[in-house]
Amino acid sequence: MEQWLTFLNQATEQIGVDLDPERIAVGFCQVAVPFLADDAAMYVADALFAEGGIPSGTDPEPHIRLVATAGIATGLLAQPGQLGEVVRARLPRSTAHGDLLVPLRSHGKILGLAMLRRRPGREDFDQVAILAARQLGAQTALTLHAAALYQREARNADVLQRSMLPTRPPDLPGVVVAYRYVPGNPAAQVGGDWFDAIPLASSQVALVVGDVMGHGIHSAAAMGRLRAAVQTLAALNLPPHEVCRHLDEVAAHMDENTLATLLYCVYDPVNNRLTAATAGHIPPVMVSAEGRAELMDLPPGGPIGMGGVSFESVEFDAPAGSLLVACTDGLVEVRGSSLSQGLAALCGSIGDPAAPLDEQCESLLQVFNIADREDDVALLMARLCGIPARDVAHWILEASHETPARARRLVRIALAHWGLSGCAETAELLVSELVTNAANHATRPIGLRLLRTTTLHCEVSDDDPRAPLLRTPEPTDDCGRGLYLVSKLAARWGVGRLPTGKVVWFELALPRPHRPG
Repeated sequence: MEQWLTFLNQATEQIGVDLDPERIAVGFCQVAVPFLADDAAMYVADALFAEGGIPSGTDPEPHIRLVATAGIATGLLAQPGQLGEVVRARLPRSTAHGDLLVPLRSHGKILGLAMLRRRPGREDFDQVAILAARQLGAQTALTLHAAALYQREARNADVLQRSMLPTRPPDLPGVVVAYRYVPGNPAAQVGGDWFDAIPLASSQVALVVGDVMGHGIHSAAAMGRLRAAVQTLAALNLPPHEVCRHLDEVAAHMDENTLATLLYCVYDPVNNRLTAATAGHIPPVMVSAEGRAELMDLPPGGPIGMGGVSFESVEFDAPAGSLLVACTDGLVEVRGSSLSQGLAALCGSIGDPAAPLDEQCESLLQVFNIADREDDVALLMARLCGIPARDVAHWILEASHETPARARRLVRIALAHWGLSGCAETAELLVSELVTNAANHATRPIGLRLLRTTTLHCEVSDDDPRAPLLRTPEPTDDCGRGLYLVSKLAARWGVGRLPTGKVVWFELALPRPHRPG
């Protein structure tokens, strides 16, 4: 695993050294060959070569051009007809020849397409290689997008900083999130503070706050690389202390003297538990539903980049209605006061935990008068709503040819009990497809879980660690349509790693209640 993390870190650094689309594409191909693939080709949207151009989010198929290649073998270059549906996709796909096609998307924009090939004699792309290609493509897309913003805003570094941070709170099961980022000294323009709310397997959520020490473009670039690494580690479903440890190893291969603090929490809304670890970061505050605010007792660890530091995860009860408040030290470090005094003031300044989170964020910024601060401020607040037991249905199924039919019956009964029969037909179909695929590969019982929140969330877990690969089936294919149907009919879907295998999930919109007349 360390060699893949080292590769992703070094690849991210090489791709991100320039803000020119052509050089970014060349950098991608150079880092992909030969470690990830034997041949690579990169197509980039024409709009990125216009001054400050970004493809329109409403354009279903922007025109793309071949920009860079490496180790090209005859036949790798795609025909125009091959690219349309793949460019619009969100996950890598394999062609009939075994090539891996990686769409480049960022902020809802289609920025291009990468094509990777392994020649005869080398093993096909496995799960880890596909995950690495997906992450490398995501980082390349982020870099292309940042380059366009940089050109359009005439080297406005603040836009680069903001492009690296979440633009709006995600819609997550069992948790409501709000956050604020306020840059510090205008002369520095950018810093290294960041935050994230990342959906994980089994409906869990990672809540992250980090702070790269220093200011300026180098700190912002380091922040971008560390944030990308955290997202990669989150996809592996590692415990918080393992995320800190691996990130510490990543930082060791970055620029000299790169130091950062990190708070990494995993919230399980079904079991109402929060597991957290910190790498030299200030502790978060947990506020009970009754309004009692306390600092969470976490082993401090040491900053990311120091090396040789041990990290420890601690598990906490997180009853429904609790509030998690995490920030960088720029909020609570006040000139003339100690950090402990600032943290005590934070605990005493949090109002009604049931109040709207956006209002609470603004209130804290006003209380601490951040307008006079020279340091950046990142603030994340998460209301841990939980998912009540009455909204969860969970079964363990034997892996047999009869399992899909049983799964359909269980889903039909559960949705009827919840008054959601309006989406039962689609849910039964998609669950049946995923259970069939799991039964064909699992060696142990299969897990099936339904969650009723603002959507209908369905999960199928098994002990086969290999992720299914989305592809477009041919009319004559007898199999391989399951994931294709999920991608077409579900509002959202994904694949997550588990310590004992994987979980494939999808979400459906809840049917609107019937109104007579």
